[in-house]
Amino acid sequence: MLIRSLTLATLLAIAGTSFAADGDSPLDMDKGRARPLIVIAPSTVDPTWVSLKKSLDEPANRKGFTDRNMVLYTVLNLMGQRDGKDLGPQDTAALIRSLKLGAGAKTKVILVGKDGEKKLEQSDAIKLEDVFSAVDQLPAAEKEFTATVAAPVTEAEPAAKGAKGTKPGKPAKPAKPPEMPDD
Repeated sequence: MLIRSLTLATLLAIAGTSFAADGDSPLDMDKGRARPLIVIAPSTVDPTWVSLKKSLDEPANRKGFTDRNMVLYTVLNLMGQRDGKDLGPQDTAALIRSLKLGAGAKTKVILVGKDGEKKLEQSDAIKLEDVFSAVDQLPAAEKEFTATVAAPVTEAEPAAKGAKGTKPGKPAKPAKPPEMPDD
C-alpha cells in the first residue's frame, strides 16, 4: 500500500508541474490579438528603459504603438507590469520563463509577434523607430494568422459533426478500473 501511495504522489508531482508550465504565461492571452513589446531591466533608471519610456510618452509614438496593436510589458526590479497595470509574482515569473532568456543582468527588449514567436530581441539600446520598422516588416503570414484566429465559425463546421436528422449516440460509461491486490 505504501508503494502505491508513493508512486501516486510522484506521478501527481510530475504531472502537476508539467501542466502548470503549459500555457500559464500572460503572453498567451495576447496571442493572435496583440504584439507584446517586453522590456526587462535590472532597475527603473536603466538608460535603455528611460529612453524607450520617453519615446513612448510622445503622442505620435503612442499612436503608432496602438495602431500596430502593441502591448507593453515591463519587468523592472523583478516587478512585472502590462500596460502600466501590475502583474502578480507568479505571472511575472511565468512571463520570464516563457521567454527562455537564460541568465543575464543586461537589459533586454523583446518583440513578440501575434503568432507568439520572438520577432526581435536586443540586449543594448534600441530606438522605438527600430521596433516600429520591425513590426512593419513582419511577413504577411503573421497577418494571415491573425485572420484565422479571429475567423468566425462557418456553416460547414456544424454539419461535419453529424449528419442532419441522425440521432446522436449515448456517451459510453467509463470502464471500471481493475482491482489491485494488497501488498
